[in-house]
Amino acid sequence: MTDDAANRPKARTPRGFQDRRADALTAERAILTAVSRVYESYGFEHLDTGAFEYADALGKFLPDADRPNEGVFALRDDDEQWMALRYDLTAPLARFVAEHSEGLPKPFRRYAYGPVWRNEKPGPGRYREFIQCDADTVGSDRPEADAEIIAMAVAGYAAAGLPRSAYALRINNRKLLNGLLTAAGVTDPGQKLAVLRAVDKLDRLGIAGVTALLGAGRKDESGAFTPGARIASGAIDSVLAFVQAGCATRAETLDRLSRVIGGSAEGDEGLEELARIGAALANLGVGEDQALFEPAVVRGLEYYTGAVFEAEILLEIVGDHGEPMRFGSIGGGGRYDDLVARFTGQRTPATGFSFGVSRLAAALAASGVAAKRARGPVVILALDTSLMGDYMAMAGELRDAGIAAEVYLGASGMRAQMKYADRRLSPAAVIVGGDEIAAGAVTIKDLDLGRALASQVSDNQAWRADRPGQFTAPRSELVAKVRAILEADG
Repeated sequence: MTDDAANRPKARTPRGFQDRRADALTAERAILTAVSRVYESYGFEHLDTGAFEYADALGKFLPDADRPNEGVFALRDDDEQWMALRYDLTAPLARFVAEHSEGLPKPFRRYAYGPVWRNEKPGPGRYREFIQCDADTVGSDRPEADAEIIAMAVAGYAAAGLPRSAYALRINNRKLLNGLLTAAGVTDPGQKLAVLRAVDKLDRLGIAGVTALLGAGRKDESGAFTPGARIASGAIDSVLAFVQAGCATRAETLDRLSRVIGGSAEGDEGLEELARIGAALANLGVGEDQALFEPAVVRGLEYYTGAVFEAEILLEIVGDHGEPMRFGSIGGGGRYDDLVARFTGQRTPATGFSFGVSRLAAALAASGVAAKRARGPVVILALDTSLMGDYMAMAGELRDAGIAAEVYLGASGMRAQMKYADRRLSPAAVIVGGDEIAAGAVTIKDLDLGRALASQVSDNQAWRADRPGQFTAPRSELVAKVRAILEADG
């Protein structure tokens, strides 16, 4: 090995990041387009904020350290201020509202989409860079605003092509558990946060694991120990009764929760808000099977102050080696009435929902419920270099008609050019040589029809003799004939 070869960098993708080709990007774009149309149909304004925010605007995620890079990717600017890639789209919204409050309509209803970055351990369907698509209402404290956000989420998943049985959207209110803990004598903020984190692990650890985390703590299979909330046994019983209070209907769940909460003022306020959300959802046509009340939903972010909602994928997904894969949450949100106040000092009610677009697209692809593969352009074969001007003119004519087209610019022969068009999943190939030019004609190969027929032909000789899907047409009919192929494919 030469010195130059030894010093060459290794071509590799950083952990938690991915290279995405046209198929994945097309699936993502389809989700974004569908969900954005839903948001706009509800009257939400499109907003885009920059990728970087000053680190203090994302302060809830940062440790007390010299370099604030736990949870975010941060750098120090030339003015010595720390900047970080945005962790989500909500903190930038809070900054935007605080900065431009005077000129915004109130409530301010916006949607946004784009990449976000998290400096955390990657896993199946969990990347360090991914796409979110959010809708938020800032300036309304009505529970009906929460219900509208939930209804948009339900409509968004339907528009994106996710079957109703493929996910569950669950709703809770942070005030319920807060009120229950206060009534049970748990008032220390650190203990309350530990309880929330324990409950958030219910679906992964089960009742036994959560019970341990509510008490002294839990040792996992590797021997690692997680300290618990250390609340009293009576409070543990109350929390366990609370998280298991979910029923088949929203009304039944509310009834059971009213008996578990025990009449605390904050808990009663949360119950009233859930009841109003339930009534609004019914009026918005969101059925019991589309959005359930689930007391075990707490959401991981600390800034939620009231209603919380989470959508979880239910599809059975198997990995490349036959192992089951769990994608978990594909979206969520809730009410965060204190986030804007970090900038203004004034409490500003807000609620929103975020689609995990990248994870949803990955889950759909892994489960086989994916969109069609990205189509390539019509390929005009370059069989005679003296005719390149004609080939370019045909490609321009197709593009002017709104049809993606390219002239093959490699140096291979006809067979390799046809293989290229097939690999691009091109709908058609245009074949023009001296004979076609002299006759004022074009030969068009319908590659979609050819693929369908190929799957039915076992005799290669018959395949060559029949030349399925290939025909000659007048040069003037190029656009019309290609468009007919595209329309036949839908």
